[in-house]
Amino acid sequence: MKTTFSIIKADVGGCPGHAKVNEKLIEVANRMLQQGKEQGIIKDFFVTNCGDDLELIMTHDKGVNSSEVHQLAWDVFKAASDVAHELGFYGAGQDLLKDAFSGNVRGLGPGIAEMEFTERKSEPIVAFMMDKTEPGAFNLPIYRMFADPFNTAGLVIDPKLHSGFKFEVWDIKEHKRVFLNTPEEIYDLLALIGAKSRFVIKRVYPRSSLPEDEPVAVISTEKLFQIAGEYVGKDDPVAAVRAQSGLPALGEVLEPFAFPHLVSGWMRGSHNGPIMPVANKDAKCTRFDGPPRVIAIGFQVKNGMLTGHEDLFDDPAFDYTRSKAQEIAEYMRRHGPFEPHRLPLEEMEYTTLPKVMDKLKDRFEDVE
Repeated sequence: MKTTFSIIKADVGGCPGHAKVNEKLIEVANRMLQQGKEQGIIKDFFVTNCGDDLELIMTHDKGVNSSEVHQLAWDVFKAASDVAHELGFYGAGQDLLKDAFSGNVRGLGPGIAEMEFTERKSEPIVAFMMDKTEPGAFNLPIYRMFADPFNTAGLVIDPKLHSGFKFEVWDIKEHKRVFLNTPEEIYDLLALIGAKSRFVIKRVYPRSSLPEDEPVAVISTEKLFQIAGEYVGKDDPVAAVRAQSGLPALGEVLEPFAFPHLVSGWMRGSHNGPIMPVANKDAKCTRFDGPPRVIAIGFQVKNGMLTGHEDLFDDPAFDYTRSKAQEIAEYMRRHGPFEPHRLPLEEMEYTTLPKVMDKLKDRFEDVE
């Protein structure tokens, strides 16, 4: 029997503004997922938030894209959205872009990262959740976890990792994908994923010691602008990463976030800024609706049950990174509306800026 680990998230209303998910919405989610557990739809669950995104973490034995599991998540988001509307929370139901459920939540607005796998004797999994940024924000850390020997010593000294990994990369504009093997195709991989607004790592697979058809990492790639047709919020991606025993150690999985790399998003989804690793309690975006945040909740999974969890960035070891992120945020903010703080025009196409440009288009004259 295999276990499925699902992270399904949505922005169903923030309080105040885009800052945080209110406890009343988390209570709704906990109550409904407990009912789903009692009905046998899921085996176990954990509810949390990153900024204004409600995050549902569920284990079950129904595989990825299960209609039952996705229906449960959709019902949770709809019920929480109703409460958000009643209480006047900001952006209530923002990520629910369709009126009706249609088999699974893909294409309906919520973000999804799911993997089905055969449990090892000990199965540690880290759920990473970001706010105020895009799926490509995971490109650099996922690459470092599974392909960079300067980050992951196991790639050099552990024979179980020495063969490398296979990366599934999606072109999220052309809706195509390619599989690339590391280490031999590292340069080809970097040529793509360095363009994080278009090419996104979707899954990583092992090449030795574990079943090669079972992913060891998966990232949500939902692009809200492609569903809604215009900017309705940043994608706020999530990822699930398995660790230890033939995979990067827990410390190697977390180490990439010791560098607060620049990501796109922040205020109005229109700015570049540093990703700041924070404890769950600090996952509320306040300074210029940011800076972008990432949290990491680590789980042990046994027989499909969540037998323990830890808030992994709630650690003074990341204090220096947070301080550096604040320094970078200050530097970027001083640019105001100028690039490179503001995104380049081609990436502003799906924001509200084109509506401003429309006002001026008839005033442009030819230059002789």
